[in-house]
Amino acid sequence: MTNFVRIRKFAELTGYSEKAVERKIDSGKWPMGKIWIKAPDGRRLINLEEYEKWVQGEMS
Repeated sequence: MTNFVRIRKFAELTGYSEKAVERKIDSGKWPMGKIWIKAPDGRRLINLEEYEKWVQGEMS
């Protein structure tokens, strides 16, 4: 299993809408390189492990 998933899959797994995820990324609430990365093909991928830390309050 991978730690990184596309936004659509992340939305399926968590219940966040794709639009809500995009807003968190675009607003800077979720920092690039930590909760999400941009893949070589330009797609945004969510790091599930870091997202779980954020949910649990382990990340500022």
